[in-house]
Amino acid sequence: QLQLVESGGGLVQPGGSLRLSCATSEFGLDYYNLGWFRQAPGKEREGLSCISARAGGTVYADSVKGRFTVSRDFVKRTVYLQMTNLKPEDAGVYYCAVENRYLDCSIYDDRYTDWGQGTQVNVSS
Repeated sequence: QLQLVESGGGLVQPGGSLRLSCATSEFGLDYYNLGWFRQAPGKEREGLSCISARAGGTVYADSVKGRFTVSRDFVKRTVYLQMTNLKPEDAGVYYCAVENRYLDCSIYDDRYTDWGQGTQVNVSS
């Protein structure tokens, strides 16, 4: 089990921004595709975004396209999810996950093999 540590969650007002981080000290980011997922109470886990290992291509769910941006820092071995214009429906536990069986990343969670512990995001006035 690879160790992934999410951070950056918290409480933000609607329209606000947060930046989530997913850090690892165990592997280089160019070897694993990384995805961001969200689970709200009573709902199924939703794939939000991902970044591919080699080429750095990105994918976004329609629900976050134009508002969320995924990026990575190879030196810090950290992947970020910059979230802007947050809405109440963005609230939930956010997870990062990795896999290295596919060439390109996907926001389908059944591909992912190793998961972080999650960080809580609340959006409320």
